[in-house]
Amino acid sequence: MAKFKKTAKKTARATKATKATSKQAEQLSKTLSESAQQVWLAGVGAFSRAQTEGTKLFEALIKEGLKLENNALKFAGGQADAVRGAVESKVGQARERATDTWDRLEKVFEDRVQRALTKLGVPGRDDLAELTRKVDILTAELRKQGGKPAAKKAAKVAKKKPAVRKTRTTPAA
Repeated sequence: MAKFKKTAKKTARATKATKATSKQAEQLSKTLSESAQQVWLAGVGAFSRAQTEGTKLFEALIKEGLKLENNALKFAGGQADAVRGAVESKVGQARERATDTWDRLEKVFEDRVQRALTKLGVPGRDDLAELTRKVDILTAELRKQGGKPAAKKAAKVAKKKPAVRKTRTTPAA
């Protein structure tokens, strides 16, 4: 019988605990339902207010945006001239540097080509100019002397003995 009393007490306690837990669950469920209902009603109210005041708010935002845009354009207009001047100055400096560099590169290239031609024994512009001057002097001298026979004689000599120009050779490495 003692066992029966102990089991009855345990069952009574378990029933009370289950009832208490059940009540808490119902209260929590009710609180959640009420909160969800309030959120829903707040959303419906916000939607209603947005419909009635939305047009006014939209127009006010447009006016405010126009004011800000005009202020920004005024500020940017003043800054744009300063920036444009600075950019043009930098571009001019860069153009001058590029031109100077290009001129130096061209000079170096010409010098190297001239040295290579000299090593190969190719006459330069000055050599050709001097040679042309000497030929002109000789032609004038021959004409003074009545140079037809001399010209024929020079042509025969040129055919017999071709002019050979000595070139400097460097030993192979």
